[in-house]
Amino acid sequence: MYSQPQSLLPNFISGNADRLLHATMGKLTGGLSPASLSSAWVDWAMHLAMSPSKQAEIAEMGVRQWERLGHYVMHAQGGSCERCIEPLPQDPRFRDPAWQEWPYNVIHQGFLLGQQWMSISMRGVRGVTRHHEQVMEYTTRQWMDVFSPSNYLGTNPEVVRAIKDTGGENLANGLRNWQEDLERFLAGAPPAGSENYVVGKNLALTPGKVVLKNELIELIQYAPTTKRVNAEPILMVPAWIMKYYILDLSPGNSLVKYLVDRGHTVFMISWKNPGPADRNLSMDDYLRHGVMAALDAVSRIVPKRKVHAMGYCLGGTLLAIAAAALARDGDKRLASMTMLAAQTDFTEPGELALYIDDSQLTFLEDQMWEKGYLDSTQMSGAFQLLRSVDLVWSSLVKQYLKGDRTPVNDLMSWNADGTRMPYEMHTEYLRSLFLHNDLATGRFKVWSRPIALPDIDVPIFCVGTATDHVAPWRSVYKLHLLTHAELTFALTTGGHNVGVVNPPSKESKRSFRMRTRPKGGDYLDPEAFAQVAKEYPGSWWTAWEAWLTERSSGKVAPPKMGNAAYRPLGNAPGTYVFMR
Repeated sequence: MYSQPQSLLPNFISGNADRLLHATMGKLTGGLSPASLSSAWVDWAMHLAMSPSKQAEIAEMGVRQWERLGHYVMHAQGGSCERCIEPLPQDPRFRDPAWQEWPYNVIHQGFLLGQQWMSISMRGVRGVTRHHEQVMEYTTRQWMDVFSPSNYLGTNPEVVRAIKDTGGENLANGLRNWQEDLERFLAGAPPAGSENYVVGKNLALTPGKVVLKNELIELIQYAPTTKRVNAEPILMVPAWIMKYYILDLSPGNSLVKYLVDRGHTVFMISWKNPGPADRNLSMDDYLRHGVMAALDAVSRIVPKRKVHAMGYCLGGTLLAIAAAALARDGDKRLASMTMLAAQTDFTEPGELALYIDDSQLTFLEDQMWEKGYLDSTQMSGAFQLLRSVDLVWSSLVKQYLKGDRTPVNDLMSWNADGTRMPYEMHTEYLRSLFLHNDLATGRFKVWSRPIALPDIDVPIFCVGTATDHVAPWRSVYKLHLLTHAELTFALTTGGHNVGVVNPPSKESKRSFRMRTRPKGGDYLDPEAFAQVAKEYPGSWWTAWEAWLTERSSGKVAPPKMGNAAYRPLGNAPGTYVFMR
């Protein structure tokens, strides 16, 4: 009988050589897959080469722009000529009046025209896939931003003015800032100023006890500050990509303290910062030892009461998965579900989709495979590139050319305190949710059985943030299409973090729009929602707290801190939050 010959290649060559090569290349490319970028470029270039009408359109636009710039050059010196182009509303680089003076007006107008021409050249080429078009536009924008006149000493009038005003001291300060940042980077230390905010000293101060600790989480129960509390407790599920205390920052910015002081019993999951030994932790592990273990503890510490569950960012996605699994299995322990800047449908996940295709994910998986995890610096770098003008170039100009330090606040300090992502879980998360959208289509399995979001039948409060680059609010809004339950949607000003950390304040200029779709109600598209939803001044925190209170069964005496099965193990904030 014929038998298949054994491979003559060693296991190392046949299995791991590809991974090691990709991991090595990733260190040189910043984690980006050359194959993915090349595919996008070839797709665009080949279709452009076969599109003479698009070529003519690009050429004609270039000629018109040169004519406009030439006319502007001849008349701009007197300052009375109408500008050729206005910066985009979200572009802060050229707002200073000094940019309207000669010759900086011509310099920045020429740059903006060139940036517009490059962007239009990438778009609208017939036959190019939407994903490749987005990648080309994104990479072109990143490349153009490098050459912005705002980034260079001689072409930035704000820097020139600072040199005149300080006699060059700003450059000396900038050099010192650069040296300090370089030393901190090489030492793996947090950014300058972060030392002013310390967990347990002026962050994460809300009193409480750790009542559960396993291989993945610590569960914190916060001490009551009122004589009577709402009967139903709140379980918070933060994202495991960062430390939990974004929800318990300094006392004035702490959502936990805000709720406790208003008579709510609050529990918080604090995720472990995984290392190489945790490489095989899966999504099922994060459900079983994370949300489900915490829910079991809360249900025993506060027996015979349902639970208001809240999830933020990835924690919200995990909570939605858990809620669907509970509904599938007939478990009625949830009183409501709150989703903060959390996606459940990933067909339009914003600019993060630029990093999501088979080639890029294979490349990223092999980098994680080498270490056993995705490093926090790599993840934060990807998020910074999504807003490179604000988070990279403007910061470099301010600190190194103008010599100014941006004062670090509690939120900025938290943002520098990243965590790692286990290889197995992050691979599954990216492929199942971002790439294949299994959760929204009923294909995602929990413990080998599929779940369906329409099974969730508890009231839902969902928050989107208007300028979110991580979880765009229109993507978050898609939850309306995935459940028939009562759904209150609040759209608040701010971004992914600032929009959530939004304490009530008399000085605040924040606002939010809110509308409730009743159970089984008709769908309203995002644009229509933005038009008809009532606008409220101030913080969405007050509306959510009132919403929770309305769906609670009354006031009772505060529960004890832990019980015989869940004895307090130590004081909040616990130990996992300090893991580096």
